[in-house]
Amino acid sequence: METKEFLAAFFLGGALYVILELVYRRRSHISMFITGGGAFLLLHGLFSRYDPPLFVKALIGMALITAAEFIAGYIVNLKLKRNVWDYSGVRFNLYGQICLKYSLLWALLSLPAAFLSRMLSAVF
Repeated sequence: METKEFLAAFFLGGALYVILELVYRRRSHISMFITGGGAFLLLHGLFSRYDPPLFVKALIGMALITAAEFIAGYIVNLKLKRNVWDYSGVRFNLYGQICLKYSLLWALLSLPAAFLSRMLSAVF
């Protein structure tokens, strides 16, 4: 992946993650830009190299974004005590950092991410 494509994927993912949070929660944090950028960059790398069926892309996206959110939450919320989010009140959560409800949402949002990845590949 070229440097321009790498940076475009990172900034696109970061910006979209923050926009999603601003629309849904009306606030965000720089850690979410970094998390979203990193997650989309990884998804783009996988989706541009391999072309699995959409269902598989959704599962990969769900697992990858959930893992990224857990790692970010562990560092930002639990270790640095920033309290950017807390899913403790949501059923099926893990340490208040991830939960099944949002993992399923990440699966759905991985489908437009796969489309954006394809468009990004066409540009570069």
